[in-house]
Amino acid sequence: MLDDPKLIAQAVNQIMPFGKYAGNALINLPEPYLVWFKQKGFPQGMLGQQLALIYEIKLNGLEALVRPLLTAKSTAHD
Repeated sequence: MLDDPKLIAQAVNQIMPFGKYAGNALINLPEPYLVWFKQKGFPQGMLGQQLALIYEIKLNGLEALVRPLLTAKSTAHD
């Protein structure tokens, strides 16, 4: 997933479909929420892979590098 810029952009812009932060772009999720998912287990499927990717991006301090990929549509829920 990290070697495909299109998949990274999709993960950054994916909207969280459920829970406390439903409607927010994954890149806008707070790090403690992503850590909770890491501890409990990410969901199955593409959403889980995208959440895991965003977790790794934030964990490694790379958020500033991918934030420019966020589209205006995805920031409407900030």
